[in-house]
Amino acid sequence: MSNTQFAFIERSKVPDRAALQASVDALGFDLKLHPDYTRFEDSGFLPFVLCGEEGPGFEIDYEEARQIVGEDANLQALAVGRDHCISMTWKGSMKDLACVMIVSCALAKDFEAVVSYGGEPPEPLETMLESIPIILKESAGEKLPDLKVMASAGNAVSKKPWWKLW
Repeated sequence: MSNTQFAFIERSKVPDRAALQASVDALGFDLKLHPDYTRFEDSGFLPFVLCGEEGPGFEIDYEEARQIVGEDANLQALAVGRDHCISMTWKGSMKDLACVMIVSCALAKDFEAVVSYGGEPPEPLETMLESIPIILKESAGEKLPDLKVMASAGNAVSKKPWWKLW
């Protein structure tokens, strides 16, 4: 089962790699973006280095907000004034969730994004920030799949209720 978090943002405010990394660094979490990360061009799996471990990440997609919102009144209300959407999708890994949450907090704090888990009302930034150490603690013993083995086996490396309920 996959989970998706939306960041509704003005296209002109979508950060490049340097700006997003600086924002993540300012939050104080040990997360490094992939050196080849390129806004708007990347899609599919985006790997990170989280707390010195390579491999966690999420699938990323960039779309016009109207393509995500459609006729949904709740999503329309979230996207007001923001013409773009960054979708971050992950499966059940808490390490992947930590990457999503850290990037989401950076986008909300420094780039005026409105962040929504699957169309739910946005959590306050402070609440999202407070959740990250809990998520990191819960992910401490989690072993990630070897992406090189997955890719060599022919698996595509690219492309639930809120985490508190797990």
